[in-house]
Amino acid sequence: MFAKKSSKKSKGADSSGTCRVVTDLLGADGDAIESWRIFRIMAEFVEGFEALRLLGKAVTIFGGSRIKPNDPYYKMAEELAYKLAKKDFAVITGGGPGIMEAANVGAFKAGGKSIGLNIELPFEQHPNAYTTDTLEFDFFFSRKVMLAFASEVYIFMPGGFGTMDEFFEIVTLVQTKKIEPIPVVLIGNDFWEPILQNIKINMVDKFGTVSKEAMEIVHLVDSVDDAYEYIIASTKNRCGIQY
Repeated sequence: MFAKKSSKKSKGADSSGTCRVVTDLLGADGDAIESWRIFRIMAEFVEGFEALRLLGKAVTIFGGSRIKPNDPYYKMAEELAYKLAKKDFAVITGGGPGIMEAANVGAFKAGGKSIGLNIELPFEQHPNAYTTDTLEFDFFFSRKVMLAFASEVYIFMPGGFGTMDEFFEIVTLVQTKKIEPIPVVLIGNDFWEPILQNIKINMVDKFGTVSKEAMEIVHLVDSVDDAYEYIIASTKNRCGIQY
């Protein structure tokens, strides 16, 4: 247990004199009402694990919510998801618009399992209409676990901070052997090559904060066909998958 401290105002408090530990964890009367959030968090984990374990083989497709239907990457995500769904992969996305919608559209059109793990946000995010099953999350961290939980392949299309967050987390989990080596596919040379070059030049060569071997975790392609062929070849001997 933490020792009780004086109620004297801290130098780190905001202009109202209230620290985040109070505003985020305590009620107006000082009761730890927000601590009960743990049960909501537990419920999201339980519901997510129970739903995902029934899917069988799956791929998770990440990408930006701001990508429009007329964007070439939207069409690529839709086409790839369609082809993978025809091979009986469940297609998992964040359930929102943009690349997530495109992947769900492809899986939906193929008659496959089209899964959306949606998060409530004050802007951008709303559930798309092309999922066969949807889970709603209040907490980013529980949703992130579900997105990374049970897939045989992780596919990254162009995206923003959320996509980058998921990308570096998956690569870190593989690098640190917290999950077994698994295909991590990046689609789009014009988007990903500058990012990978920056990692190599600065983090690998200049500062030595990333090993050369870690760069081999990801596989960069520039077409749906190349991505599809690599995914099929990489998953051929995983969990009894046969083609």
